[in-house]
Amino acid sequence: MIPPIITRFTDDDLYKFTMCCAVIDNYPRTQVKYKFIDRASLCYPEGFADELSRQIAHLETLRITDEEIEFMKRRCPYIPCWFYSFLKGFRYDRRWVRVSQDAQGHLSVEFEGNWSDTILLEVKVLAIISALYYIMTGQSAKIDCTDLYNRSIEKGRRLLEAGCVFSDMGTRRRASFAAQEAAVRAMKEAAEKYPQATGSFVGTSNVWLAMKYDLTPVGTMAHELVCAVGGMYGPQMANYLVMKAWASTYRGALGTFLYDTYGWRIFSLNFSEDYANMFKGLRVDSGDNREQLCLIEEKYRSLNIDPRTKQVIFSNALDTDRAIELQKFAEGRCLPSFGIGTHFTNDFRGIRPMNIVIKLVAAKITESWPFFCETCKLSEDHGKYSGSPEVVARFREALHLE
Repeated sequence: MIPPIITRFTDDDLYKFTMCCAVIDNYPRTQVKYKFIDRASLCYPEGFADELSRQIAHLETLRITDEEIEFMKRRCPYIPCWFYSFLKGFRYDRRWVRVSQDAQGHLSVEFEGNWSDTILLEVKVLAIISALYYIMTGQSAKIDCTDLYNRSIEKGRRLLEAGCVFSDMGTRRRASFAAQEAAVRAMKEAAEKYPQATGSFVGTSNVWLAMKYDLTPVGTMAHELVCAVGGMYGPQMANYLVMKAWASTYRGALGTFLYDTYGWRIFSLNFSEDYANMFKGLRVDSGDNREQLCLIEEKYRSLNIDPRTKQVIFSNALDTDRAIELQKFAEGRCLPSFGIGTHFTNDFRGIRPMNIVIKLVAAKITESWPFFCETCKLSEDHGKYSGSPEVVARFREALHLE
């Protein structure tokens, strides 16, 4: 019997909680569908779907504790107090999830239900799949967290001495909970060991680990927010509508916008001077980082805003070397920072990190609608597109993309 992989309610990324709050505040009756995507088309071991179902059923036992709530109130003052009443009453339900496996071992996972409920499944289920795969394929024996800790100290030293402002964002595809904990502990201790360094380790996306190590939980939003709104109202103004909803809920706090759901061009058209001034910065998650920064600079200057005053968070498949190179390129042009995931939490000799995601694929405005509206994601990298080919083609046509 494999022990439960997720055992704490806030062993999750902050952005799932902040988005859940915004969804309740702005789209309380919206229904959604999600779909698991394995970009490597792996064949999973026999019985994987059954064990995954058992792990998901175990989520029904999780409850947020008063300690977790008090920590979030202290470190996340932008979250309105009513949201914690929702979390205290929140219960996972296995009926929101359908899991199956075909004869070749390919895995199918789908969610369906109220957006405010199912939104809290994604990160936990991905973390379960990742850890469970290594357990059931016998690769967990190669997970040496002591070695990871030692190498993470060195990664932290290099980033700090290069002047990088960085955070851990590695919950979704971590090798195990212990692996992420080792990496977070190492980064915190590296920051304490090298106080003269010009860089800083600003925290982790994982709320539980932030609480355990007295760090700041970091994160804002994900593509799914824009995808859902794009499906319901069309992609042309989806970014604008999400910025408006986000500003309504957070009143200018959590002001980093993830802009690449439908590419730079349509976002730039939506990014008016009022929102450019309100939001503290933008997150680059696809495309060529240098080219994207040049576009961002040009846009801010066109609005008479100095890009050197704006934060740009880079999070596109970063490792230590790439972050340091980007720091040199971006320094003096913006306020650069770096969200690093798999390179921190799944960097083991003899183990290949998984390339898995769960994407929102359909939405309907209320439960009374007789049909869902399909949606997709069109990032700056075609390899990161999600959605059926027909929906992708329709959205590309709507956005006048070549």
